[in-house]
Amino acid sequence: MAAVSDNIRAVSDAFISARVQGGAIKNFPGVLPATLDDAYAVQARAISLWADNVAGWKIGMIPPGFRKQAGSERLAGPIFARQIFTHEPGSVHEMPVFEGGFAAVEAEFVFRLKSGLAENVPVTADSAAGIVDSLHVGVEIASSPFAGINDLGPMSVVSDFGNNNGLIVGPQIGGWQGRALDALPARVEINGERVGEASAAAIPGGPLAALCFLIELCRARGVELKAGDYVSTGAATGVHEAPVGAESVADFGPFGTIALRLVAASSVLAQKASA
Repeated sequence: MAAVSDNIRAVSDAFISARVQGGAIKNFPGVLPATLDDAYAVQARAISLWADNVAGWKIGMIPPGFRKQAGSERLAGPIFARQIFTHEPGSVHEMPVFEGGFAAVEAEFVFRLKSGLAENVPVTADSAAGIVDSLHVGVEIASSPFAGINDLGPMSVVSDFGNNNGLIVGPQIGGWQGRALDALPARVEINGERVGEASAAAIPGGPLAALCFLIELCRARGVELKAGDYVSTGAATGVHEAPVGAESVADFGPFGTIALRLVAASSVLAQKASA
């Protein structure tokens, strides 16, 4: 048990240090957790040490080749309050990513919660919908100081905040419960080139299935979902890697567009330090 605790401490400390400095790390820091439970223990310790409050959660699909080992189809990670941005029409968001690490743009459908789900209520699509305040279009910035975070699989991803480094919350989708999933389009361009196009139907089971997963995971981990939390339900068009300096537009058809530019986290930190 002591050796496991030592590794949890080493892995979480290394990722926290790299994120605080806005830098990159060449190799996974320590021994890769053998199970998702161990990886979530790393994540939980890092959350407890991070100087910000959890204001949402990202959900990602686990690649098929890793699902048997992981025992799950999905994973989750925290989104912190200072990394959530509300989109205003015409604005271009400068989103920090870790230069030399991993960086990607993901078009997402994002729930805003009005409450958690009472412990005595079974988790179903209907009960999950009952805790939703609104559904929005959005963009998740997936970024980690470790470039190989996805290559090593879900235990690696979960260990570093689920590979999240920001969320842009776009316009609300009115009457979302009455809309067909394939009527919620998403298209992503990077540097003027279309890199992905799909709809909310590309999320297995739709966004509500992702929310059901999160509710059950949080119950198992003793984590409380609360009013105002955002839940980014998964990359509708895929995970689109992009370098520092890349410009991207996520187009959700009648529900609006979100424009952004990726910037080096280290440069943002340096500017803040000199201000």
